[in-house]
Amino acid sequence: MGSLVIAALVSGALFGTGLAMSGMTDAQRIVGFLDVFGDFDPALLFVLGGAVITTVVLFRFVLKRGSPVLASTFHLSNLRRIDRRLLGGAALFGCGWGIAGYCPGPALAALGIGSLEALWFVPAMIGGMLLHRLINRA
Repeated sequence: MGSLVIAALVSGALFGTGLAMSGMTDAQRIVGFLDVFGDFDPALLFVLGGAVITTVVLFRFVLKRGSPVLASTFHLSNLRRIDRRLLGGAALFGCGWGIAGYCPGPALAALGIGSLEALWFVPAMIGGMLLHRLINRA
């Protein structure tokens, strides 16, 4: 197994562990965060805030390297405008997140700890990814 695959597995495991430790694998906690006019749970706000602060502080140092440790170049988006596809994708993502209480990372982490909700969400997520691939090929 290549070093890139091992690094991806270790990074994914670290990310999943962080999600589980912060309670973000609990779909009800996410739905509680999105329920701003009901039983609001602000826990996700602190998790997101920690991620944003870490990125703002450290991302400039990462990009100063010139290239990633295990690749020849960074793969950054060159998208500079907000278009219909971006807004539609964001809306669809948000609706799915609000209905299920999962987005891809926490869903996979929840699957790893045996969540029953993740057992139905992850196959639906994979189906959506395959549908997207089919639509984009056409």
